[in-house]
Amino acid sequence: MSALGNIIKKELKELMTPATFLPIVILAIVFGSMGNAIGNIEDELAEPPVIGVINQDSGNFSQLAVAILDATSNITYYSDDISDKQEAINSLKENEGVSLLIIDKNFSENILSGEQGGLDLYWIMRGAGILDSISSGTLVEIIDAAQAEITKVLIQINDSSRNVNNTLTPIAKNQTTFFKNNEFSNVSPTEISNMLSSQSTFIPIIMMMIIIMAGQLVISSMALEKENKTLETLLTLPVKRTSIVTGKIVASAVIGLILAVIYMIGMGSYLTSFEIQTAVGTQTIDLSLSGIDIVLIGASVFVALVAALAFCMLLGTMAKNFKSAQTLTFPVAVLVLIPMFLTMMKDFDTLPFALKAILFGIPFSHPMMAPRALLFDDYLMVIGGIVYTAIFAVIMIALVVWVFKTDRIVTGSIGTKAGKFFRKKK
Repeated sequence: MSALGNIIKKELKELMTPATFLPIVILAIVFGSMGNAIGNIEDELAEPPVIGVINQDSGNFSQLAVAILDATSNITYYSDDISDKQEAINSLKENEGVSLLIIDKNFSENILSGEQGGLDLYWIMRGAGILDSISSGTLVEIIDAAQAEITKVLIQINDSSRNVNNTLTPIAKNQTTFFKNNEFSNVSPTEISNMLSSQSTFIPIIMMMIIIMAGQLVISSMALEKENKTLETLLTLPVKRTSIVTGKIVASAVIGLILAVIYMIGMGSYLTSFEIQTAVGTQTIDLSLSGIDIVLIGASVFVALVAALAFCMLLGTMAKNFKSAQTLTFPVAVLVLIPMFLTMMKDFDTLPFALKAILFGIPFSHPMMAPRALLFDDYLMVIGGIVYTAIFAVIMIALVVWVFKTDRIVTGSIGTKAGKFFRKKK
């Protein structure tokens, strides 16, 4: 039992290090802060959508629909004059409104005659993330509820000559969506979100896999060189340490370039053209990436990979052996998971300022955001991200060069003076 106890103590002593617990603590704090900043989903679901209504009809069915909307939504703009349309849209944009509903002047009359009543929806879409579509989804449910109430009234009339389909769906919706300075006719926010959903999930996951795999290779390589004593041998050769670092960085950059080219080719064929065909079949939206856009995406991926590899090389200098190197990949995974999670949940434009700063500050997030930004011609965001990530990469490379000029590269410790201090304490 004493031998078993000694082995357990030895393993616990090796595992219970700051490198083991600190990343977990940081991850818990960051995700806790993100959860508080994004907000509670249940609260967002319970909050009534902000809408505007222009009711041109004075019939019973329009009054029934408005009553349901008033009871379940926050109507901040109401009018009966169609000329107030632009004023209503501007007001909703300023007050974070979801949609302007315009009820046709013959709404009730058409429904009573067996036809569909017209309802024009002008959606104000602010983001394509999962949480960004909560308000519009809630409003769709409210409109469906109003439609169901009108159907109940029509069934009670018991007119056998009435069209059954028009009885079940008495409202004909004409939809227009405003999103990122674009106006999309005959398209709902749900259709646009579905089109962009692959960028909120697939692209960030691919980037996460590339960065983590490449980073793990670099950290493991540094650890194996230390464990096999090949790094110490290399440092004793008459070769400048700057040259050693340059060689490793260039090799890492080549790996990053190859991965970026592979990524760019695959994403180029995947993102060249996006189209939405509406149910009516008369409107096609074509959001496409040009050749320059593909090059910018490739540049964003390349500088992000170089920054990740330089950062991983810096982490690798702290590893004493291959076993300790496995825990050092965790900070890289955290820095990739955070932007992946944020880009899935929210659009960059709809994030609180604090989360915008965090997302922009993480260099690995920019390739994840670049395709969507370029689809809507947000070149400033993409180019700014490339410049920032390049500066981050240069700083990481400079730190690696500095570490290689000290004894930290061999010891993997915090330094000889600090090491003597802790040894005296023991």
